[in-house]
Amino acid sequence: MIELDEVREVGAALERGLSRVVVGYAEAKRMLLVSLLAGGHVLLEGVPGVAKTTLVKALARLLGLTEGVHANVGGVPHRGFARVQFTPDLMPSDILGSLVFNPATRDFEVRFGPVFTYFLLADEVNRAVPRTQSALLEAMQERQVTIGGRTYPLESGSAGKFFFVAATQNPVEQEGTYPLPEAQLDRFLARIVVEYPATIEEERRIYELHMKRLTEPLEDLEKVAEPGWVVLAREAVAAGVEVPEEVVAYAAKLVRATRPPVFPPIAEYFELGASPRAGIALIRAAKAHAALRGSSVVEEVDAKAVLFPVLNHRVVPNLEKVVEEEPSQGRFGARYKVIREGLALAERVASQ
Repeated sequence: MIELDEVREVGAALERGLSRVVVGYAEAKRMLLVSLLAGGHVLLEGVPGVAKTTLVKALARLLGLTEGVHANVGGVPHRGFARVQFTPDLMPSDILGSLVFNPATRDFEVRFGPVFTYFLLADEVNRAVPRTQSALLEAMQERQVTIGGRTYPLESGSAGKFFFVAATQNPVEQEGTYPLPEAQLDRFLARIVVEYPATIEEERRIYELHMKRLTEPLEDLEKVAEPGWVVLAREAVAAGVEVPEEVVAYAAKLVRATRPPVFPPIAEYFELGASPRAGIALIRAAKAHAALRGSSVVEEVDAKAVLFPVLNHRVVPNLEKVVEEEPSQGRFGARYKVIREGLALAERVASQ
């Protein structure tokens, strides 16, 4: 196991590396690392062209993960990085793998799918049919895949092998898509909303970063840490970061305050509140956030920092309230505005 100081130092180096290829989006970068260290998966949601894919590819490159084979777990090859473009004709076997008949041996052999990797980038996950989405999300939850009656693990702590899924989706263009149901969205530790650049200065810096280049800036990135560091860092965060009783109580009060039957005023914002699994995810993410800022003790500030990414996809906003906000916020922004306001109210109740 490594020390928490090393987690902080390497985490800071990874954030600096991400900042060399993606301007702005500090919260998205931090939350991507939080999700990785907390052992969860992440959904990046935003319109095309806001660097969702670039963020994921850059993090994989900083960990030295490429599309080649990086590990053999139980004789099964695992690539470092795999990208799958989700389309309506994509089948579960295209993700997980299948049995293929070999005429030479007159027997079936396993063809392993792209899910056998360290980093899996699932681009436009909402464009695949539900059964393909379910196959991926089941693998995310169980951390294993069954092919031909045999089960293959996707993670191995002894081999330094982890499994991390970063999925992207465009929330605006809904034609030909199959939105993920709330029960499946819950498989993601966090949903990171990647919006347009915050200021004109950030926009200008983005143009300057690319204006004299023929290649992507991420191609210049060098490895900051070994892939096995992720496994050791996860263990250090899990065992070395303490959660005081008052923070546990705060998280419990906050999660309960999102439920209309428990706290009726929240019904103005939410039709359905967060589950206990949301509270578990909130504490896990808060521990990783504390480690990245160099603390061995979780504070309320850590829970507040990860609150929106961890809970925004685990509550169902009040549709009437969303419709009221659409004229001023647009369809894309109205839903998030209502969720932010509802979580802010729940947070105030929890802080009392």
